[in-house]
Amino acid sequence: HKIQQKMAKITFKGNEVNTNGSLPAVGAEAPDFKGVKSDLSELHLKDLKGKKVVINVFPSLDTAVCAASVRRFNKEAASLPNTVVLAVSKAQGRFCTTEGIDKVIPLSAFRCSCFENGYGMLMVDGPLKGLLARGVIVVDEAGKVVYEELVSEITNEPNYEAAIASLKN
Repeated sequence: HKIQQKMAKITFKGNEVNTNGSLPAVGAEAPDFKGVKSDLSELHLKDLKGKKVVINVFPSLDTAVCAASVRRFNKEAASLPNTVVLAVSKAQGRFCTTEGIDKVIPLSAFRCSCFENGYGMLMVDGPLKGLLARGVIVVDEAGKVVYEELVSEITNEPNYEAAIASLKN
């Protein structure tokens, strides 16, 4: 039987929203998950062992905050060795191809609930119910979580500096 995780509370435009669990702790093994790439092939987190992985999570690419975060991480990741950025959401658009984003792998979590179950980021109520909350998880080469942030207000951007700093350790 599944252990019931404590739900995280975040806000959307000031209104409280609950998620289905909480992020894995720093130092924990990052739960494996699969996502669907834009060519409809699947990518598993375990396929990236040996690389540093930034998991940039957001509700949808169709919003300005999401677009800005993907652009920023693309630029920052391009300068770091052995680093992959995964842009994870339930709703992927054509953004990454039309915006020339080339260092980021967009992944949709629509095909299995493995991401939301492992990372506890599914919003279970509020206007964005059914989409993923905003946050960043950084995983080291050994598959351990070295940084995690669940953004407390969905319309805000993550702390890019802290995430990038964790990659340089």
